[in-house]
Amino acid sequence: MYPTAPFAASWTGGIKFKMRRIALIYNPASGQYSARRTEAVRKAVEVFRAGGVAAESLLCEAPGGATMHSRDAVRRGCDAIIACGGDGTVHEILQTVAGTKVALGVIPLGTANALAADLGLIGSPEQAARKLLASTPARIPVGRIHFHDSSGQPACRYFLVAAGIGADALLMSRLDAGLKRRFGYIVYLLEAFRIWATHPFPLFEAAFTVNGTGTERVEAVSQLLAVRVRSFGGVLRELAPGATLHNDDLHLLAFKTRDRLRYMRFLLAVVAGRHQFSSAIEHVDAHWVECRAHNGSRAPVFVEADGEVLGSIPVRMEAVPQALSLLIPPGAKP
Repeated sequence: MYPTAPFAASWTGGIKFKMRRIALIYNPASGQYSARRTEAVRKAVEVFRAGGVAAESLLCEAPGGATMHSRDAVRRGCDAIIACGGDGTVHEILQTVAGTKVALGVIPLGTANALAADLGLIGSPEQAARKLLASTPARIPVGRIHFHDSSGQPACRYFLVAAGIGADALLMSRLDAGLKRRFGYIVYLLEAFRIWATHPFPLFEAAFTVNGTGTERVEAVSQLLAVRVRSFGGVLRELAPGATLHNDDLHLLAFKTRDRLRYMRFLLAVVAGRHQFSSAIEHVDAHWVECRAHNGSRAPVFVEADGEVLGSIPVRMEAVPQALSLLIPPGAKP
């Protein structure tokens, strides 16, 4: 059972949650325009301090810096940690705050900001900070993925936005960090097109229990996505209808095809907001899912969570109930 005090009173009619001490963690290598990002964090700190919150900014100067700073902030008794960056920065901090009493907030300053988009926090850092000041923490489930890292050792990570096995993880593995910082989202699009044109889309097996039926199924798929947000923002928007951060199950997109044209037609339909599902590309609600090699195949199949490449199959995913206190702004419907 994950701890809920002292935040439980915030949504049960008791004492309202008030942030008193927070840490804003930012990564100068996240997104574009490092100098502007530093200034943006400074302005966000000013907003919090003007609202009566003891706020400090913590710069990540090396890989793993967000983990180090978030662990220290938890030890020092911060009420909340604000991830100032993209989904990757949020993902790193999530590993520390999941299962604790400390709330997580986000100010979007990265290349990919799907969580912030889902929470209605896209805008200037000052606007996001003001919304977070008025936020109430809600205890939500998070995804959890068990996988094998690059050395073949078993590992586990939490995720908030989505986790994927297949071509999307291959995309993340090929992105050049320097080009991503310099050119932003266009790098994703160019590399995605290259993968679409050249990748063989090898099959792997996905075993899952369908929500509400207890029926276990095994499918051969070339791509699997477990989606936890209602909207990704941008061109993708609502990728998996019915998915929300409050779901205690997984919303899976199973691509049971290797046909490039089916992939392209589906993605174009998503961009147009008219996508539908079929026997080839299926939308399934499941309690859990396990992915493994298909018929002894040795084709490498990558795994990612919240845009971070983790390793390769085999993997298992499920949702962990009541695992995180997330700061949700007024009016947001994640």
